[in-house]
Amino acid sequence: MRDHSITDTRSVCPECLKRIPARRIAEEDRVYMVKQCPEHGEYRALLWRGNPSWESWMRPTIPSQPLACFTEVEKGCPYDCGLCADHWKQTCTALMEVTRRCNLNCRYCFADAGDSVQDPSLEVLAGWYRKVMEASGPTNIQLSGGEPTLRDDLPEIVALGKAEGFGFIQINTNGLRLAQDMDYVRRLQEGGLNSVFLQFDGVDDSIYRALRGREMLKDKMKAIENCSRFGIGVVLVPTLVPGINPQQIGDMVRFALDHHPGVRGVHFQPVSYFGRIPQVPGDEDRFTLPEVIQAIEEQTQGLIQGIDLKPNNGRCSFSGSFVKQSDGTLRSVQTTNCCGEPEPAEDLVRKTRAFVARQWGGTGETDCACRDENSWDFQLKRIKEAGFAVTGMAFQDAWNLDLERLQNCCIHVLSPEERMIPFCAYNLTNRQGKSLYRKGS
Repeated sequence: MRDHSITDTRSVCPECLKRIPARRIAEEDRVYMVKQCPEHGEYRALLWRGNPSWESWMRPTIPSQPLACFTEVEKGCPYDCGLCADHWKQTCTALMEVTRRCNLNCRYCFADAGDSVQDPSLEVLAGWYRKVMEASGPTNIQLSGGEPTLRDDLPEIVALGKAEGFGFIQINTNGLRLAQDMDYVRRLQEGGLNSVFLQFDGVDDSIYRALRGREMLKDKMKAIENCSRFGIGVVLVPTLVPGINPQQIGDMVRFALDHHPGVRGVHFQPVSYFGRIPQVPGDEDRFTLPEVIQAIEEQTQGLIQGIDLKPNNGRCSFSGSFVKQSDGTLRSVQTTNCCGEPEPAEDLVRKTRAFVARQWGGTGETDCACRDENSWDFQLKRIKEAGFAVTGMAFQDAWNLDLERLQNCCIHVLSPEERMIPFCAYNLTNRQGKSLYRKGS
């Protein structure tokens, strides 16, 4: 069988992280990245497997520079992140890591969490919020870690962000404290928290034992119950690892619908390989975006159609917006560019921010007094409650990193040095765990 090259791009060597040329190679229904490091040899990584096809999966944009650039273009991508003037897209979500501490030791962790580094103070965090505002305007904020709920003052951190002008604030959490501390959840709601990005890998405890080292399903369910009581939106976030949990994709969607409208949707993340990797990930270790889409359609018996899951940020992600009907079925709501014409990157960023805030935000306290059913406010609340989202994001590692995708990233981490760094660059590590940007790696 003969391979053929689709296009050329640039990547990095998984051993030394030097920038090297790369090719995208098509082979039947698969697309690979093939690259050669002069010192460490050839690497071949699976990028795409199945339908929808690689060629059909595009959302073309017209590049636009960040509002403010904090670094100069000197060495070239990926070494000048900050953002630099060569970055093609503004920020749709800014991550702030408020702690490196964690109460789990997960097998897979972007942040390689667990350090005892001192947490940044509220004064420092106020400066971080202002830096994000300078770089991006009032973008969406995700407070992450480590495990952010280990901070007793997290409600104050949320309130601080609201006071600085950020309308949508979400926390990224394993949910353990949210399950155990109702008063803490109440304080988060009073501080203005909109959404919880909840680690959720399956619907039975064998999955959690394999990925997280302990049984956790009851904790997840209690965290959802507590957040729903206070009207904080919950997004289920499965890390999909071949051989462990992709067979539960449909079950996780049904679980989310059973706990709707408290659960606002599911955000699938195929595993990426960061940190110390003992061997090169093979094809069997990859679960690509089209495979996620196929599994959603097949495992939900067509409740969600693959055609309703559209490119959001090129070949990085997909999104589908739905309305839950009274009979439990889903009606697709088209929210993407219907014409296929390139759109300005700033317009796509604006739409992405609005989608996240609309689909993932809470609906307000569920035990509050009912409004007049004929009022417009009541009708808007009903419409929002009916909304349900299915989304996915394929993060990149040193084996499959495509610098064109990286330059197009709109999810940025504010580093402790107050630089805005694309998520995949910030978490990028070589085979030995050495990082370009994350301190301590």
